Amino acid sequence: MSTQITYRDAIVAAQREALAGDSRVIVMGEDVGAAGGPFKTTQELYEEFGPRRVRDTPISETAFVGAALGMAVTGYRPIIELMFADFMGVCFDQIVNSIAKHRFMCGGRLEVPLVIRTIGGGGARFGAQHSQTGETWVRQFPGLKVYCPATASDAFHLLRQAIDDPDPVIILEHKALMSTQGEVDFTCRDSELKPAPRVVRSGQHATVVSSLAMLRRCIAAADALSRSGVEAEVIDIRALRPFDARPILDSVKKTGFLVTVEENHELGGWGGDVISRAITDVFDWFDRPPVRVTLPDWPMPYSPALEDATLPSVEQIVAAVVTER
Repeated sequence: MSTQITYRDAIVAAQREALAGDSRVIVMGEDVGAAGGPFKTTQELYEEFGPRRVRDTPISETAFVGAALGMAVTGYRPIIELMFADFMGVCFDQIVNSIAKHRFMCGGRLEVPLVIRTIGGGGARFGAQHSQTGETWVRQFPGLKVYCPATASDAFHLLRQAIDDPDPVIILEHKALMSTQGEVDFTCRDSELKPAPRVVRSGQHATVVSSLAMLRRCIAAADALSRSGVEAEVIDIRALRPFDARPILDSVKKTGFLVTVEENHELGGWGGDVISRAITDVFDWFDRPPVRVTLPDWPMPYSPALEDATLPSVEQIVAAVVTER
């Protein structure tokens, strides 16, 4: 049976279930204790499990992310919260040179069951240094898994899978999704919930692939297109590493057209890799060139009007689908 809850509450529920079921699980981060987390994603966990299991840390991402690696290789299963995805830059060496590579450097003898949760994205007026999603930063490194939950169901299930994983996983959450609601089946653990791209709206005229907060905008764009007789198939990418292209390729075979929509800059964005893979594998199925919808080539503005104009809009997505149709 499914329950209607918010994205935020799904994150809390996943951590609560893990903490209750495994004494090795520990939550760490800045203000995750009595304060309940800067985005209330650890609310009431401190009161329920105490300061040994839900630990406030100093304002030093390098220190507590590095400490989490030591805990992971000595029997614990730490869940780290980085207040903003932008702060991955502070501890980037720990993430990509230590955590990602530790199992390889030890000849596979050690597991690194560690989760880094971090909150990113625009739309909430946090300015240039607190509004990046971080997707393009970490997806290239072997040894890491990178999940991008866009729904309450994925916020719960992908986090639970990550906590149980013997390898390090980065969960990229989005601050603009925290209050959104969705159905979550807390009893379901079937293979359909594995982090492969998922078709969330069927269509036959265009394949539109998105992640995180852009999923809702793509669905809204598909609804608008439908009123004019254009049916777009919307796909939630869900995981950037490992990446399973098959659902996207199968969709392109049906629609003959591909649009990627991401809250990242064009240079280095994941949309380029999705399109490259599609061109390589299903080129003969394309009816027209693929299109990318991305951020413009400047940092996120603080001004509400400028931030709104910077983020990919429903109108931009609609225009990308109908271009040269």
